[in-house]
Amino acid sequence: MNRTIPALLAAILSVFILASCDSSGGEVASDKGPQPPNILFVVLDDLGVDQLSAFGYGGLIPSQVPRTPNIDAIAHVGVRFRNAWSMPTCTPSRATFFQGRYPFRTDVKNAIVASDLANSQVSPFEITTPKLLKEKGYVNAVIGKMHLSGSNLNPANNPFGDGVMHELGWDYFEGYLDGGPYPIDKTAGGANHVSGAVYGCGFVPNVNNDPTHGADSGACYKPNGSCTAISTASTATPGLACLEGGGIFDPGQSCRASVPAYLDFNLQNGYYTSELIINQPDGGVEVLPPSDARSRGYRSTLETDRAVAWVKQQKLGQPWMLSVGYSAIHTPLQPPPASLLPGDALKIGAYTCSSDLQEQRQLTNHMLEAMDKEIGRLLVETGIARYAKDGTLDYRPENSNTVVVVMADNGTYGPSVKLPFNLTRAKGFPYQSGVWVPLIVAGPMVKEPGREVPHMVSSVDMYSLFSELAGIDLQKTLPESLQVDAKPVLAYLTEPGRESIRDTNYTETGTNIASSNASAPPPCVIPTSNMCVQVFPQKGICEDQSGTWYGPGGVAGPQGLGSCCAVNDYLVAQGESPVDILPNSQKAIRNDFYKLVRIDRLNCASQQIESADEFYQVDQAAPLPKLDNALSNLLALPNMTPEAQQNYAALQSKLSALLDSRTVCPGDGNLDLMVDDADIENWKHYSTLNGGRSSWYDFNHDGLTNEADRSVIEQNMGKDCRPSS
Repeated sequence: MNRTIPALLAAILSVFILASCDSSGGEVASDKGPQPPNILFVVLDDLGVDQLSAFGYGGLIPSQVPRTPNIDAIAHVGVRFRNAWSMPTCTPSRATFFQGRYPFRTDVKNAIVASDLANSQVSPFEITTPKLLKEKGYVNAVIGKMHLSGSNLNPANNPFGDGVMHELGWDYFEGYLDGGPYPIDKTAGGANHVSGAVYGCGFVPNVNNDPTHGADSGACYKPNGSCTAISTASTATPGLACLEGGGIFDPGQSCRASVPAYLDFNLQNGYYTSELIINQPDGGVEVLPPSDARSRGYRSTLETDRAVAWVKQQKLGQPWMLSVGYSAIHTPLQPPPASLLPGDALKIGAYTCSSDLQEQRQLTNHMLEAMDKEIGRLLVETGIARYAKDGTLDYRPENSNTVVVVMADNGTYGPSVKLPFNLTRAKGFPYQSGVWVPLIVAGPMVKEPGREVPHMVSSVDMYSLFSELAGIDLQKTLPESLQVDAKPVLAYLTEPGRESIRDTNYTETGTNIASSNASAPPPCVIPTSNMCVQVFPQKGICEDQSGTWYGPGGVAGPQGLGSCCAVNDYLVAQGESPVDILPNSQKAIRNDFYKLVRIDRLNCASQQIESADEFYQVDQAAPLPKLDNALSNLLALPNMTPEAQQNYAALQSKLSALLDSRTVCPGDGNLDLMVDDADIENWKHYSTLNGGRSSWYDFNHDGLTNEADRSVIEQNMGKDCRPSS
């Protein structure tokens, strides 16, 4: 491993004096004042404000609003931020949490897929949150999903492989490097070996729900070879109960001395299996395949179990920050264990996990409700809260030195969106339904808990909040050359009535950097948004998004089609209407009342990128907010009011100034905005690490770190790109 300290990290180390600890590793030195608070950061996946009654939404039909008593309890003793934005997709948002910089500065512009180079993955030269907090004595961990890299998608494209989270600064990581659960295994682990049945939800239903292929009894095998007979005498759906316990159900069969050859524990199955990656504090890496019992079971439960275990291992007096990335409610939509649901759960076994919109919304509710129950358990079993006699969560932030932060990475995925929000402009798009997310902060320093903050807050601001909580002044700590976009948040907690700190908010999604030798993923059409995208590398992933696959073996034949433009040609030739094509780049900037959206899209006829603006009035009213729907585009109207014209011009100017503020420095790989001998030394390291493949020193983006990249450094040697120089 390269032991050269990046210039930025060297700068930060020169500012800090390491916090001294007692011999037990506990208390921070007394001259530093009281111990800073622990930080529990809960990240929700694909969950916009449309889902939560705590923000005034959850759907227009009360009986269909998901029940989230534990999230509600946190909100009612904390602060609800009613105007929080994320990026439109997961990886860019999650990167901003921990580096405080907009995607156009870091090139982390979209969810990482197998073809994306290290250049579009979080750089080890970033001063990430765990690196900052470590200098105040914190230990840092991530449990669950964070998707800051793509090493297990394509190990050639990240030089640190499965150990990447340790290299980015975390002391401990136990979770997944991919972007979400694998597709549902419709063979249910090989349980259909005789019937050939398609088990849409990944488990064998009971006979009542599937008279043809269901089973009311059978053998439940575990990865260690043990087996237990199971039937409806003890559980409503034996196939699901077996799956929940990490097993594979053999319908209608008795237990045998060994696991039948047709049952396969290596098959991934949605929320009930995973490939767990563990990064130990000493840099050791362990990979648990789906056949390992520790990798099997319902994800929201496993994520909570691992988080609780880590917290319980921490020493008294040792401040910690734990980020728990729950997988829910990301696709695939799959029934959770009935024991996690608050109401009648018998219908859980009757789901088919099809593309039926009503079923998908019901499943979304159940998955959210199950996660909510696990979030309550997380707080109770870590000692942050307790259960009252009636079973409700009794959370009193003043009783623990822990700040709880709950935020989502982006808006809800289309089929799961609740009215009045727009399912065609949700996750993946910079419209309100795609970037307006819940943000809740609760802790002992919160004044007047239970209130709402109406002011604009961004996912990048979490970088500032975590630093403020630890007692770190970013302006004094970070190098002046580092372009950080995070704004303070702590004042909103401690000063009720605090005026807005931001005058604009910004979001974007775009195209990650892929190898110049790589082809784009095959096309997939998402019916709910009538949109063709080229982001899913596999047919199963496309279908998990309720999409239609136009790649090899899809609806267009064995060879498939190579582009979304080809899809539209195909549709027109079939006498069908063409579909929209996912833009190459999408940006949005807003002030308190107006929002500018800028779309860059490929014109299939000219093969040129064309840019177009949209302009809207927006607000946060509940239950009927003013949204940026297509018919509300002010630029499509004959005339705009003088006020609207003034705001449009102002936002255009602010967007241009913001984008122009990025400093590009060819030959600088360690982010210090200087090209010097440190870059040569780092290039030497990365040109040998992982066979000299993709790295942050691959300047020509060919997937190799080689002599061509060294030439870029040598051609720019001595350049000082720092704005202050």
